[in-house]
Amino acid sequence: MRIRGPSGALARINMLRIPVRKALVGLSKSPKGCVRTTATAASNLIEVFVDGQSVMVEPGTTVLQACEKVGMQIPRFCYHERLSVAGNCRMCLVEIEKAPKSFYMLQLSYREGVMEFLLANHPLDCPICDQGGECDLQDQSMMFGNDRSRFLEGKRAVEDKNIGPLVKTIMTRCIQCTRCIRFASEIAGVDDLGTTGRGNDMQVGTYIEKMFMSELSGNIIDICPVGALTSKPYAFTARPWETRKTESIDVMDAVGSNIVVSTRTGEVMRILPRMHEDINEEWISDKTRFAYDGLKRQRLTEPMIRNEKGLLTYTSWEDALSRVAGMLQSFQGKDVAAIAGGLVDAEALVALKDLLNRVDSDTLCTEEVFPTAGAGTDLRSNYLLNTTIAGVEEADVVLLVGTNPRFEAPLFNARIRKRLLCIRLYSGLIRHPVAITYRYDHGLGYDSPKISLKNIASGSHPFSQVLKEAKKPMVVLGSSALQRNDGAAILAAVSSIAQKIRMTSGVTGDWKVMNILHRIASQVAALDLGYKPGVEAIRKNPPKVLFLLGADGGCITRQDLPKDCFIIYQGHHGDVGAPIADVILPGAAYTEKSATYVNTEGRAQQTKVAVTPPGLAREDWKIIRALSEIAGITLPYDTLDEVRNRLEEVSPNLVRYDDIEGANYFQQANELSKLVNQQLLADPLVPPQLTIKDFYMTDSISRASQTMAKCVKAVTEGAQAVEEPSIC
Repeated sequence: MRIRGPSGALARINMLRIPVRKALVGLSKSPKGCVRTTATAASNLIEVFVDGQSVMVEPGTTVLQACEKVGMQIPRFCYHERLSVAGNCRMCLVEIEKAPKSFYMLQLSYREGVMEFLLANHPLDCPICDQGGECDLQDQSMMFGNDRSRFLEGKRAVEDKNIGPLVKTIMTRCIQCTRCIRFASEIAGVDDLGTTGRGNDMQVGTYIEKMFMSELSGNIIDICPVGALTSKPYAFTARPWETRKTESIDVMDAVGSNIVVSTRTGEVMRILPRMHEDINEEWISDKTRFAYDGLKRQRLTEPMIRNEKGLLTYTSWEDALSRVAGMLQSFQGKDVAAIAGGLVDAEALVALKDLLNRVDSDTLCTEEVFPTAGAGTDLRSNYLLNTTIAGVEEADVVLLVGTNPRFEAPLFNARIRKRLLCIRLYSGLIRHPVAITYRYDHGLGYDSPKISLKNIASGSHPFSQVLKEAKKPMVVLGSSALQRNDGAAILAAVSSIAQKIRMTSGVTGDWKVMNILHRIASQVAALDLGYKPGVEAIRKNPPKVLFLLGADGGCITRQDLPKDCFIIYQGHHGDVGAPIADVILPGAAYTEKSATYVNTEGRAQQTKVAVTPPGLAREDWKIIRALSEIAGITLPYDTLDEVRNRLEEVSPNLVRYDDIEGANYFQQANELSKLVNQQLLADPLVPPQLTIKDFYMTDSISRASQTMAKCVKAVTEGAQAVEEPSIC
């Protein structure tokens, strides 16, 4: 087979399909160029020679993939590593010697012709196209195309489609690579996109005008090789070479997707996915990608204090901190309490813990509830996704209890779907029926957990046999199910089921069955640091001073507290917590600080500073450190490194970045769960995020986002309700 390499010279690939063995005893080449192998253990690997270089590939590997392994550049538009092979664009044709016809991996002369055909109907929109500077068609036409066109006729024009407020379509630029269609069908699990017509009349769209209803729709922007699909919120705002890119972490859910924050002139312009094979691969959810405009709205930029008339007025940092310090000096012990919200970083959590401990208070709570009966939060394995996100790809049975991963953790849900496309993955659901992107074999949603969980535990339910025969089963309990009054009983029942599966099925090795899927980014770190889940302790013993650290969940109101209770709110948005506060201390959002977050599988990761906080806002741990000094109880750290040293003292896993510390105390947790004295309720499990409308606005940042508000309106009223006139 001959192809042209990057230099333009003809390169020769010798395709020798030789089954080799795992343990090669020897590999030698005779004077005549033959390859001889000797081995003992069987293997399915195939040895291929590309330009004389040997490469071992799996059966089914394409020639393009084999060439990439040795660093040879092959142009392509339709091929994508995570999608099925389509063979639409013809850019990757090559001529194979002694073959009756060309393979799809082409010679240089063919490539010029194919590129000329693609450009014949492609408009010269590069100066006004948002894909400019990161366009595959630009790059490959420069490298493999001609310097002039012979096409003098009128170009084809295609009507644009309105598929929602997130993705802008200019379908005249479409080259029918079908990447977006394959992504929607294979990854997102939504068959909304397809092709109509043939030949010159072929179009990509939704057939009838409708919104592309997916929580992962923004990813088709990234995989589109041309400017046919671009971001509506980002349209005409910046060029990629004008922006500064900062690697960071998403905090919109508990998955901890890796992202790149693009900024210009101190403003977040867009958010893109960053590759991490063990977490989000190369995808992100729409809320992660598009809620960034909420970082500019409803921000707290200056300290505020409530005056004699009951109105919040701006003040200086000195006055605000002095007022709070005076209250901390006046009240101590049980009279002081704190609630941590869902977007708080580990550094702020440990600083607040140390501050309250200095005033003899240990009433540190989280908004999210987690049962403390039985093992509770004493054993880390009791509140982690122990199998890990990537571990889903090894599972053969998944039982989902009280969770809707499609909207609570979209990238975790995508992993389940990916596994289902590879094998016959058995999945069971115990919850209220919801729209999900894959089939499930046993719909248990209409049964109450009292019936379903008991029947599965006793072995009388049909799904019990499926679990018994599994080699690598997963039981995933959603944290939303634990917010109920019978949360402890649900956790105990699921723990019992998981332990029984492990003992009676074919589970071997260190495979972990029991998993908790969290919804908010701060919960695991807070539990690691010893925070009490839920605010029941505050309801029972209302404090005189309450510190709300980013607490915007509405779990506590003024009516729940004494009239003379002094409330401090520290956070970055004027959302739910700020209006009830007596003093407001403006903090920094996740794009404005270097901070530690721990995802649902217990993996610590860091955000990085992409922009500076607006106005007089400061990082949370620095505010708490300054407050401690004014109150006369100075905390023993002045720098970020010193704070992280303190984190390591309290919980070492919080500074082992991108590493997962295994937790294996499942048997002990199950034994302790037998002590839970609580009955399961008859009410069905209803996740809070039932539909895609519930997905878009779940925290203070997304609730402040106009883009997310448009998404909710488009879902409820139709895409036409938010349609705006296009500039071009």
